[in-house]
Amino acid sequence: MTQAATALETGERHRFYEDVMAMLLGTLMVSIGIVLYTKATLLTSGAAGMALLLQFATGINFGILFFALNLPFYWLAIRRMGWRFAARTFIAVGLVSVFTWATPGWLRIEAVDPLYAAIAGGSFMGLGLLALFRHRTGLGGINILALYLQEHHGIRAGWFQLGVDVVILAGALFLLPLDKVLVSLAGAAVLNLILAINHKPGRYMGVS
Repeated sequence: MTQAATALETGERHRFYEDVMAMLLGTLMVSIGIVLYTKATLLTSGAAGMALLLQFATGINFGILFFALNLPFYWLAIRRMGWRFAARTFIAVGLVSVFTWATPGWLRIEAVDPLYAAIAGGSFMGLGLLALFRHRTGLGGINILALYLQEHHGIRAGWFQLGVDVVILAGALFLLPLDKVLVSLAGAAVLNLILAINHKPGRYMGVS
């Protein structure tokens, strides 16, 4: 029996270096996806989508906006998920902010087809988030807020997140051509399909 199979059966705790590698690789993959979206002028959902929308509207760097938008959610992360999860999330958001700022200097992209950017970028982000989720690390401040509102105010988390994404898409219609908005939806479908297929209870039992 392989070590991976044993971990699946016993819920073996992740080693520190495994968590570090997952965080570095996961945030790097998410950042590459965001860079592709930025180059193709596409949007995604949640806090990253809000940061991209504000970047297109103001010209402020995505990394700065993404880091700032997530700041109010850390105390909710502490209350709901504990200090350890909040610290991991803070570090992961910081890494994504730094990587998205630095990646254009490491990887120069002159042009990218929007549909390819949506599929490849959505795949990179989906796989990166999958790696982070499996090591108890998040990036979504909006998701934390949605869970808090559901728990304390009876607002359904799914409906709240849907409402946020509708606002992002509505704002996008004032800044982006309709075809870019539609292609962005295709990318969101790819991202969520990767998570839906691969991130299931009981499939992966390693703990951090």
